[in-house]
This record gives sequence, structure tokens and C-alpha cells, in this order.
Amino acid sequence: MTAASLGFSVMNIAIRSAAEELDPLQIAFFRNFFALLFMLPWLWQVGFGGLRTAHLGLHLWRAVIGLAAMCLWFYSIALLPLAEAVALNFTVPMFATLGAAVFLGEIVRARRWTATIVGFLGVLIILRPGFTELTPAMALPVIAAAFMAISVIIVKRLSGTDQPGAIVFMMNLLLTPLSLVPALFVWRWPSWEVLGLMLLVGFFAMLSHIAITRAYTKADASAVLPLDYARLPFIAALAFLFFGEVPGLWTWVGAGVIAASAVYIARREAQVAREREASQAASHTPAARP
Repeated sequence: MTAASLGFSVMNIAIRSAAEELDPLQIAFFRNFFALLFMLPWLWQVGFGGLRTAHLGLHLWRAVIGLAAMCLWFYSIALLPLAEAVALNFTVPMFATLGAAVFLGEIVRARRWTATIVGFLGVLIILRPGFTELTPAMALPVIAAAFMAISVIIVKRLSGTDQPGAIVFMMNLLLTPLSLVPALFVWRWPSWEVLGLMLLVGFFAMLSHIAITRAYTKADASAVLPLDYARLPFIAALAFLFFGEVPGLWTWVGAGVIAASAVYIARREAQVAREREASQAASHTPAARP
């Protein structure tokens, strides 16, 4: 998970640099195209049989929603200070809690709702409405987080039947032609330097998604989720090194509130899941004979 956090941070630095020449819509296409190329060795190893799925419709929905999230996120990287964009994007677990209650019918009790509300208060700490001028760009990473949360919910459904590698490959396979359509409206041929950056974006996107998938297969989400917030110090250090950006105090404070809320939600979900499994195991245990 730490490797994934670092990989996504490097990817975001490359996207910001490439956005000086290319539109984020075109960057999204190159990200998907090169990530798909880097996954071809995996397909060669497992064969087309590894892509079997009974939920092609869900994969397609995930690709469409993922494209919306990706384009919004790439625009936010291009327009906002990187640490602020990353901190606001930490709201994904909050939206995922809302989505699980609405779309999956999960029972969300008072403590998780309270943690969700506290997380959104962290967003207000970063934005500080009334104290700083709010711009449309500030809404982009939050809206992107909402789409990302829907994608997370779909992945939860798919992970019950499909292999993790197949889920990642299908995402890139479907996103490549889908992202080409909007990219054609803003197309310009990149320089060799920016094309190299696009290779870097695709490589780290593929690597980071695989790292996250392996993290969740090796440990509970509640154990690895806190390490995802290493993205903020990583991106802050890289943004200072490459662009001279220094995040403000309220960005750190708000990010801390959001992260604490998200970690609590993850731990609470893990506890509820363990209690549910224990209850189901007890109900299936035959009663002892007298």
C-alpha cells in the first residue's frame, strides 16, 4: 500500500508536468493506453481464459464511471496545488459509505455516519468558505472522489467472482477506447519528452493498481488503509521539489481530520464484518447433543 501511495504520487507529478502541453482528456487516454500495454505480459501468462466474467455490464459501468472520475481528477491536478487536491480526494471512503448504504443496502449505524460527517468537516477546513475564495476547480477532486467511490463499490461486487488481475485489465481494456473519444476533440501530438511522461504515467498507474490489489488480498482493508494517506507527505515533498509548492497549514489539518475519519470507518467496517462472520458461523454450527 505504501508502494502504491508513492507510485500514485509520482504519476500525479508526471500528469501535472504533461498538463503544461496536453489537455487532461488526452492525458487520460495515454494513461489507459500505456497501462494496457504494460499489462499485456500478464494476459500472455494467464491467457484469455483469465478474463472470463459473468458481469461484463458491471465492468462497462465501472469503466464509464472510472473515466469520469479520471478526467475530473486529472483536471484538478492541473489546476490546484497538488497537496490540496490529494487532501480533498481523501473523501473517497466517506462517499463509499454513503454509496454502500444507498446502492448495496448495507446498514450504516450512528458511529459510521458520525465519522462520515466529521470527514466532510475536514473538507470545509481545507476549503474554509467565507475565509478564502472558492473556485470551481476546488470542487473537482471532491466530485472525482464521489465517482471513485462508486467505482470502489462496483469493484467490491466484482471481487466476489472475478480475479483481481482480470478486474484491472478489463478496466484498462474498456477505458482505452472510451477515453480516446473525448481525447480526439482536444488532440495534439505530444513532444517526445511528454510522450515519455505518458509512458511513466501508464507504468505507475498499472504498478500502483496491482500493489493496491495485492495489499487488499494480503491484509484487512482496515490494516492497510492508513498507509494510503502516505500520499499526502509523498505528494507534498515531490510538489515542493519539482514545482516549489508549499501546502498551507489548513490543508494538513483538514487532511488529518479526513484521514482519521476514513481510518475509523475502515476499522468499524472490519469489526462489523468480523461480527457478522462470527454470527453466521455460530448459526451454522449444529447444536451439541445432550
